[in-house]
Amino acid sequence: MASFKEINLPQKPPMVMVDRIVEVIDKTTITAFLVKDDNIFCEDGLLREPGLIENIAQSAAAGIAANPADAGEEPKLGFIGAIRELKISRLPKSGDEIITSVTVTHEILNARVVDGKISLKGEQIAYCELRIFLESR
Repeated sequence: MASFKEINLPQKPPMVMVDRIVEVIDKTTITAFLVKDDNIFCEDGLLREPGLIENIAQSAAAGIAANPADAGEEPKLGFIGAIRELKISRLPKSGDEIITSVTVTHEILNARVVDGKISLKGEQIAYCELRIFLESR
């Protein structure tokens, strides 16, 4: 289990939205994140919608960076190209730990399509499909 800080990614405080990688299996990455009041996306004690989307995007980035084929390389910058089918049933509160599962469903050149699901205490609270474009080198 690698912590997010051990993986070479471009996100820096206050934009870090993943605390640790729980597991990486094939094309699926599972991460954990503890919501705190001082988070840039928290308002009135709740992690707002942009924070949930950013958590899914950073979970996808953590999975890409954890790939042994990319070990030792500088992280690639990723850009969200599209968000589809965003469904949020509730927002997590400060003190909640969310678990995010991101699965790469398509990969073409420097583009990835991922399905992201966020759970809180075993209940899915958010879902979306992201189209992420990675910088080419």
